[in-house]
Amino acid sequence: MAEDKLKDFVTAVEDEVVKRSYNVNYGAHKVGITQRESADYYTNWARTGTYDQDLSKGKIYNGPIVAGAVLAKHYPTNRDNISILDIAAGTGYVAEELLKYGFKVIDALDPSEGMLEIAKTKGLYRKYICEFLNGGTVSIPEDEYDCCVVSGGMGEGHIPCSGLHEMIRVVKPGGLVCIVMREEYLSYVEDYKDKLEPLMAKLEKEEKWKRLSRDVIPNYSFNKNGVVFKYEKC
Repeated sequence: MAEDKLKDFVTAVEDEVVKRSYNVNYGAHKVGITQRESADYYTNWARTGTYDQDLSKGKIYNGPIVAGAVLAKHYPTNRDNISILDIAAGTGYVAEELLKYGFKVIDALDPSEGMLEIAKTKGLYRKYICEFLNGGTVSIPEDEYDCCVVSGGMGEGHIPCSGLHEMIRVVKPGGLVCIVMREEYLSYVEDYKDKLEPLMAKLEKEEKWKRLSRDVIPNYSFNKNGVVFKYEKC
């Protein structure tokens, strides 16, 4: 399915820059890729110096803009005191948006050393945590943050369904978990198809969190729809 999506997109799009960006991005999401392989791919991509150009924010990849706006709406006041964990932080796209809205206490979590190297040069985060979110326990205390946000961290070889448990663990009771992802991944990424949303519902039934909203948005990336999940920790 992912290969079919790639072929369809490349055939339909005339802009050669967008085609190249889609192909390069697909390399981190190809079917069967492991988390380690994906992280290494991102590190190599970052160290070429072309990542920010390839995934031009506002033109090709709009997830971080959406994430920033969602958090700003959720926290209309006192933003400078809201502690946020940016999961799959990459080179800092989400933090750049959050800083525009007045958020200041932002930590980065990402398994790619190369991506965090770029983020560090921008001076966006308080802490830089290079670890996988893969179902195990990360080196972050329980109930540490007011909010955790994910944009671009979901996909083949990215955050597995089991990562939801850690998202909940590191957020304070009453805190926000916000996941922004490409909608079509729910239908063909093996780890998410008929699994991710059922797990979300199961966790709600178990009173781990409660859903605040589920919104489909246009042009998340490469002119494809995204979906925004907002949950409050119980």
